[in-house]
Amino acid sequence: MAVSIDLTTIWAFIIAFAVFAYVVMDGFDLGIGILFPTIAAGPERDRAMNAIAPVWDGNETWLVLGGGGLLAAFPLAYAILLPATYPLIIAMLLGLVFRGVAFEFRWRDPRHRAFWDWAFFGGSLVAAMSQGMILGAMLQGVTVVDRAYAGSWFDWLTPYTLLTGVGTVAGFALLGSTWLVWKTDGPCQTHAYRMAKMSALATFALMGAVSLYNLALRPEYADRWLSAPEIYYAAPVPVVTGVLAIWLIRALMQGREALPFWLSIALFLMGMAGLGVTIWPNVIPPSLTIWDAAAPESSQIFMLVGVAITMPLILGYTFWAYWVFRGKVADEGYH
Repeated sequence: MAVSIDLTTIWAFIIAFAVFAYVVMDGFDLGIGILFPTIAAGPERDRAMNAIAPVWDGNETWLVLGGGGLLAAFPLAYAILLPATYPLIIAMLLGLVFRGVAFEFRWRDPRHRAFWDWAFFGGSLVAAMSQGMILGAMLQGVTVVDRAYAGSWFDWLTPYTLLTGVGTVAGFALLGSTWLVWKTDGPCQTHAYRMAKMSALATFALMGAVSLYNLALRPEYADRWLSAPEIYYAAPVPVVTGVLAIWLIRALMQGREALPFWLSIALFLMGMAGLGVTIWPNVIPPSLTIWDAAAPESSQIFMLVGVAITMPLILGYTFWAYWVFRGKVADEGYH
């Protein structure tokens, strides 16, 4: 697990940060959509929508940065991963489109609000499931011959990818429910507490199932988690995850408001750390490393200058938006 810091490694961490930021920020948006059918129609659903109305579209900036950064910094990985997961990527983008349209039209077209509510749910579910399955398809390995994808159209469809997809749906539901716990009160918050406890248990179970499946998925994954000296680097990840899981359940039982959301983010951070332990330094398992897939050094330096300018701007307006819209959600609709 030795990590040598060079330009390519820096870009790998930039992409990882962008993906993590997207998963966390858009994850609670998608999670609220996934939970939408469980929320009572009327004021409670309106309040749930208002909880994400000021920030949901800005959250998707990180998806653009992650995908665009992958294309620019690791073009070979982009050229292999996209053909390997085209159906999933198309489904994800269509889901995000349906969710975005439904978000606006449920306010503008009240006669068909029930339809747009289901479109919001369906788009969120499809997008979350697709994202989880893309991750699973990458982890299970991609067939590469002569630096090009050489698998079939449906290599991504396996029991493992379905498991990672369902796990992602559960994790996003946890983020969405804990966000509602923090941002709402009254009956909506009471329901959010109930959904958060159920989502937390489902997330813990599915994280454990995916982790165990990983040990049997590829021999090198088992070696990285169970062989010395790698096990000494890997062991803190499940230990800290277990502590966070217990802490999260206690926080929900105690009626804490903000803490469950931050603990849910910490769980996702541990999941990202576990992913790093599992595949590093590969970007496309089993054999394509970040250095194999990297763009020329001159291109990486040029793009790094751009990121050094744009990243603080993105972080700045993101923090400002969340600061301006801090506090509990009001009853007024999104306009």
